[in-house]
Amino acid sequence: MERIAMSQKERDKLEWLKRAKDKTIGQRKAAEKMRVSERWVRKLLQRMKKEGDGVVVHGLRGRASNRRISRSTRERAMEFLKQPEWHDFGPTFASEQLAKRHQVKVGKETLRGWMIEAGLWQPGGRKIEQVHVWRPRRSAFGELVQWDTCEHDWVEGRGPVRYLVRLIDDATSWSWGRFVERDATPFNMAVLWEWVEKNGRMVDVYTDRDSMFAVPPRPGENREQQREADRLTQLGRALRELGIGSILAQSPQGKGRVERSFFTDQDRLVKLLRMAKVSTMEAANAFLEQEYWPEWNARFARPIQDFPNQHRPLTPHLDLAAILCHMEPRRIGNDYTFSFAGKRYQIARQQAQAGMRHQQLRVELRLNGELKARYQGCYLDIAECGAPAIVPEPVERKLVRKDHNAGGRSSWMAGFFDRPSPPLWKAIGE
Repeated sequence: MERIAMSQKERDKLEWLKRAKDKTIGQRKAAEKMRVSERWVRKLLQRMKKEGDGVVVHGLRGRASNRRISRSTRERAMEFLKQPEWHDFGPTFASEQLAKRHQVKVGKETLRGWMIEAGLWQPGGRKIEQVHVWRPRRSAFGELVQWDTCEHDWVEGRGPVRYLVRLIDDATSWSWGRFVERDATPFNMAVLWEWVEKNGRMVDVYTDRDSMFAVPPRPGENREQQREADRLTQLGRALRELGIGSILAQSPQGKGRVERSFFTDQDRLVKLLRMAKVSTMEAANAFLEQEYWPEWNARFARPIQDFPNQHRPLTPHLDLAAILCHMEPRRIGNDYTFSFAGKRYQIARQQAQAGMRHQQLRVELRLNGELKARYQGCYLDIAECGAPAIVPEPVERKLVRKDHNAGGRSSWMAGFFDRPSPPLWKAIGE
């Protein structure tokens, strides 16, 4: 006796067909229960006489699909996934990279099954993390940009690439960033410079409370006193001069968009740099600019054309080189010189003015290493002073001994007239 595997739905259909065959119910009633037409019920009853109970089972059951992936494609995909460079690829990212690099197009769920069967992927339930209330996205491109730095071994020990400075738009997730030598003010300024040149000046930036962005309060100082003091870091000053607001996050979750994006980078970017055999800072930044950011913005960011753009253009009086720099005020001395970084600098003679002494000027150490000095809106010609002249050591002189018992009378004429002199006639004759 042949065994036929049926689902519960198919068994229910068979029950209604048998009742219609035995005429305990009509064909119309059976069609309603089976949710098919009366014509189909009549056709099934005719086929039931020849095929038996298997008439309710689909005829393609057990047969291979015409759209199945060939065995050669599966073997080729698994051959790549078993290579050492692919050892930590997940199904989703592996599916994308197989299609991009080797033209092997396999769905991520199909690939997931193959990887589980081959022992290349261990399925597991997702952990329930602490839930934070999500802040809604801003509504315009450039309204708020989150800014942070991630320290990670991006090239897996092949070179000194550890710091990624990243800016991500809050509304669209459009991103830009650079690998830098260290997480310091000049390198962060350089990344901001590139963003502003590409898009314009954003309305606000959202950062953490690192010493680059905020001056810590002094002991015993409250928020009101700190606000009145208005102490700024170099980046804070540059943002104010550019007309960009600064919002300081109270917790890492406050700037969660850029924090979560770093987790994606540590998964995808590390593997892509490995596949491209990148090992230097220059090559890593070239890869970011030419491949990673265009792919990220196309895949994960929302189209910026669909959002109003609140970036403001650069005006002629905004000189990025003069703003994004290390600036310190200095006072001009009587000799028309000023000190900076332990050195003395002389203002050119033709630009020296009488009212310039004891006045302040703005000294700018720019990102390219140039030193500029600006006085009342005009840049001055300056030159480093030479080595100071050698001052001879003072000669120790013997003090003149004074007679304190002379009673105030001078004794320098004493004995003058007692000295012998020539005769008068001889002195006249001479």
